[in-house]
This record gives sequence, C-alpha cells and structure tokens, in this order.
Amino acid sequence: MDDRDTQIRVRIAPSPTGYLHVGTARTALFNYLFARTKRGAFLLRIEDTDLKRSREEMVGSIIEGLKWMKLNWDEDIIYQSDYFDDYRKKAIELLDKGLAYWCYCTPDEIEERRKKALKAEGGWIYDRRCHNLSKQEMEKFEREGRPKALRFFIPPEYTVCQDLIHGEIKRENSEIEDFVLIKSDGAPTYNFAVVLDDHRMRITHVLRGDDHITNTPKQILLYKAFGFELPQFGHVPLILGKDHSKLSKRHGAVSLSYYKDEGFLPEAFVNYLAFLGWSPKTEKEIFSIDELIDSFAIENIHKTPAIFDIERLEWINREWMNRLGIKEVASRLEEYLKGSGIIVDNREYLENIVEAMGNRPKKLKHFIEYGQYFFTDDFSYDEEGAKKYFYPDLEDRIKVLLKYIRDLEPFTKDAIENVFREISEKLECKAAELIHPVRLGVSGMRVGPGLFKLIEVLGKESVIKRLEKLVEYLGGVDFK
Repeated sequence: MDDRDTQIRVRIAPSPTGYLHVGTARTALFNYLFARTKRGAFLLRIEDTDLKRSREEMVGSIIEGLKWMKLNWDEDIIYQSDYFDDYRKKAIELLDKGLAYWCYCTPDEIEERRKKALKAEGGWIYDRRCHNLSKQEMEKFEREGRPKALRFFIPPEYTVCQDLIHGEIKRENSEIEDFVLIKSDGAPTYNFAVVLDDHRMRITHVLRGDDHITNTPKQILLYKAFGFELPQFGHVPLILGKDHSKLSKRHGAVSLSYYKDEGFLPEAFVNYLAFLGWSPKTEKEIFSIDELIDSFAIENIHKTPAIFDIERLEWINREWMNRLGIKEVASRLEEYLKGSGIIVDNREYLENIVEAMGNRPKKLKHFIEYGQYFFTDDFSYDEEGAKKYFYPDLEDRIKVLLKYIRDLEPFTKDAIENVFREISEKLECKAAELIHPVRLGVSGMRVGPGLFKLIEVLGKESVIKRLEKLVEYLGGVDFK
C-alpha cells in the first residue's frame, strides 16, 4: 500500500476501434497531470463494447502509446466487455422501476417518422411510440420475434452540470430524447455503460473533450436514476487544424503512433500536448513531465479550442534534443534507426553525426532524410547539383585529392581543410570548385554539415571509397 491519497480518481477510456488519437492522448495527459498533482489515481479503461469494430491490435496500440508518453496508470486495466452481464442486470433494474421501457420500433420505422416530423415541424426526437404500448401489443411483437431495445425515459424539467471549465451548463430535458440503454443486439450503449463503469471504478472527476458536453446531461440523469453519487465533470477544448476545423486526417496524421514513428521524442510530444488548451501562466515553454505536474491546474485549462501546429511541435522537439544533449540523442537515434532497419553499433559514430548535423534535424527521422549518406554508400547524386558542380577537369582534380586523402594523418577536420586549401592553390582553382562537387561525391546532396566535418565523421576509408566511385562516374560523363 503506498501513501498516496486516492480520493481523486480519474480515467482515460479510449475505444479500440482505431489508433490512439492525438485528442485522446491530450485528454489522457490532462487526466494524468490532474491525478498526479492531487496525489490521486489515474486509471485506464478500454471501451470495447462494440464487438464488431473493436480490434485487439488497437488495444495494443493504445497501451503502447500511453507507455511511450510515460502516462503510467494505476491499478489493472478495465475492459468493458467483461461487464456485459452487469450492464444488462442494471438495465432491468431501471425497467422494473418504471424508468425504462422496451422499444420495438425498427430503424426503418423510426427513419420514416423522423423524415415526416422534420418536414412538418423542422425537428424531431424519438416520439415515445413504444412507451405506452398495451400488454397485447407487446405480446404481439414478442410472438413476431421483433428485435427490441431498452430506452431510458427522460423525466421533465431540466438538468444542470457545474462544469469545472465552462461553469454552469443547463439543458432542458425536453430537448433530450429517450435514449437507448441496451441495443437490440444486447450490447450496452456508450452513455449507459460509461455511467456504470465510472461508478464501479469510483471515478471522482471526469475530464474529457468538449464533444461530450451533449452526453453529460444524459449521464447525470442516469446517475440520479440509480442513486449514484455524481462525479465532477470538466470538458476540455477540442484540438483544431490550422483552418479551425476539427482536427482530422486532412490536416495530417491524427494518430499518436505517427508521431512516434516520425521520431518525435516523447518528452517533447508531452510538452507540446500540454500546451494545447492549457497554459502555466509563465513565459517558460519547455517543461518536463515532473515540471508539468508541479504547474498543472484545471483552472488554467482554456475554454476555447486549441490549434495543432506541426511546426511548433518540431520546434519544441528540437529544443528537447538540445536539452537532452548529444549523447542521449545519439542513444535515442540508435534505437530509432533499429526500428527503421538500420543497424549502427558504433555509438561514437552516432554522437559525431548528431554533433555534425547541428540544429537542422527537428526530429529523429530527419537524420535519415537529411543524412542518409551517413548510413549507406548506395546513393545517387543530386541531379541539379551534378549539372551545376560537375565539370570536365573535375576527374583529374579528384584524383589529386584522393592521393592527399590517402596519405592524410591525422584525419581531422582542420587537416582536411588544409588539404583542400593546398590543392586549390596547387591547381590554381577556387576552393568552391572542389568543395561543392566533393560534397556531392561523398553525400549525394548539395546541402549538409560543413564539408570538412562531414568528411571527418564519414572516415577515411568511406571517403576514399566514395571519391573513387565519383572518379569512375565522371569518367563516363560526356560534358559536351
């Protein structure tokens, strides 16, 4: 037994019908920070009642994503599918109390009545056709084997929620239809299951996205119907794309796994997510998870939507790379490369690469995109660069350079630079007439780290091999 006060209990409850969404990850982070700030419990529930769409690999992805963010949950994971019998039992309790009723309406019948109502009145909610069925009518439907769903009867008056972020939210009950508790296939609906789950798990605070605000009055009514103590609700702002529409695939990737695969550091991603809809009331921008816990307060969650900005995320990621330092980034890079099928078992070499590339890489994937030549000899020369920097006399000049390179000791940046200056004077050419084509020859690219540092990092053996390849290439070029 630890010494934490577990009075505060929060949860994150993703559905395994898809990958962990950025918005869900941000909500998980807010719940985690709140729980840790209050020395409470952060719980994980998998909402897998949709048996047709729930997939085991998505459960694994959710768990992996939360672990990657280091949002470690307390207690065992709860799976909704383990409680089907309990949902049905509790539904019958409401039926026996007269707070729910069987609905035999088919989807086609409901749709037909809905269209008529919309045409005549401009609005429609379920018309309670089955609420006052006679015993004979119900027996007839039962004999026919007609599918039935269990609906909750909405009482009159209104429902109020004292939202932790938005303040009082009031809704007239007449605007809420008698929603389904148990579907015709026997599965519980979201609004029904979540109330029973949160009560069973002793959840004290429900922090979730603004898109759930319309669900809250329904759930409050169910809490009251069962005589359960209400949790406190707080609805965090949605995350929008730069065009101010709800974040979706058309704004780029929305799954957490994408950002991990792109080589964003978990520290940076958590740091960035925390600022989507929350601020610490300070100018400081780079926060560790512990610093976020020390600073987090629900009162500082914004009421307005947050805008997802990938450039901002990349900036924070670069800042975190600087904060971690060359050795740690090299360690992270080694693992990332393995995941990409690139094995480099020389840590010093990786550290030299990280140092040489400086601030240009904003994420680990950039080390491959901008510096593929560090990991393979198999590359082609940039087409535009070759047209611009390769010329007839270059082959002979590279042969001269090769002789110097073979004899060069020590093979250091300064010594390499001196060789280029010496050869330029000897051949009476500008240093740039060697530097630009040699960069292409050893990297295939027109831009990159300083050439002399690049050559030093690649090492004598690799550079000789690549310059010999360049000589062979130039020998086959017709410069006419």
